[in-house]
Amino acid sequence: MTLQTKHWDRLGNGGLTFTKLGMGMAPLGNLYRAISDEEAHAVLTRAWDAGVRYYDTAPLYGLGLSETRLNPLLRGKDRDSYVLSTKVGRLLKATTQDNRDGLDKWFDVPARNEIYDYTYDGVMRSVEFSLERIGVDRIDILFAHDIDLANHGSQEVLDAKLAELMDGGYHALISLRDQGVIKAFGAGVNEWQPCQWLAERGDFDLFLLAGRYTLLEQEALQSFLPLCEERGIGVVIGGPYNSGVLATGPKPGAYYNYEPAPDEILKRVGAIENICTQHGVRLVDAAFQFPLHHPSIVSVIPGGQGLTEMNSNIAAESADIPTALWSDLKVASLLRKDAP
Repeated sequence: MTLQTKHWDRLGNGGLTFTKLGMGMAPLGNLYRAISDEEAHAVLTRAWDAGVRYYDTAPLYGLGLSETRLNPLLRGKDRDSYVLSTKVGRLLKATTQDNRDGLDKWFDVPARNEIYDYTYDGVMRSVEFSLERIGVDRIDILFAHDIDLANHGSQEVLDAKLAELMDGGYHALISLRDQGVIKAFGAGVNEWQPCQWLAERGDFDLFLLAGRYTLLEQEALQSFLPLCEERGIGVVIGGPYNSGVLATGPKPGAYYNYEPAPDEILKRVGAIENICTQHGVRLVDAAFQFPLHHPSIVSVIPGGQGLTEMNSNIAAESADIPTALWSDLKVASLLRKDAP
């Protein structure tokens, strides 16, 4: 099976070819529930067999488990046949199960504490650990992880972390890219504002933006995405279903931004779904394909914890969506008028 691809080459160094459907590895780090290694491997094998050739992981996901689960999939595969990204900015330190981080988020995972570290040494150490866990000899893209307000709690702390990155880790990333160890670097965050701040101050290649450019939210069109377009910066879209509500529809218990969806979101999603139904399109198909219409978007990486979700993502990638659907959403004020 062949999936659609998008070639990105900002620096003229050969660039990277992304499958428009990529694999977000957070769910396979036992996010919210534990799955067995066999189940995880079945999902990864299904993705590979369907033609998925872009995999995004992070030390945080399952406190190392997500990276180690990629290891058996990628072992023996031609290293030039896929694109791999992981994150920097957190180091994992061994502890006891009682004292580990993420007790309510990651299940049946190694006992580790996360230590934020955006320094030069922190980035270099993080890369070494990731290479060992994944079992590869190179990583294509490194994203500075979660350098946003939600994770750091206050603007003051975030400003200090951004300064730490620009004074330290940024120089490590530049050095790794100059040496050809990595092809590209950027940041992986849940807010577009820090991405824009970084893009205005450094030579960043790609950003992974989760949940902030979707059928539900297009505020990133105001200034961030135009800046990316102008500078040839690529954008990977994570969380295209806003944590689930755009995949499940507005059913009771639907999730939005990792929390149960509030009423106004359920109402809006219901209105979007009605228009999709009129055009004979599944809501999840429209949600997957919408971001890809923007010229800066190189890949969309929904997660999938089971084969049903994985198969749904594969179907969404090739679904036929009439242009009239987007026009009708704009007429109903459910999509920004300037959304491509």
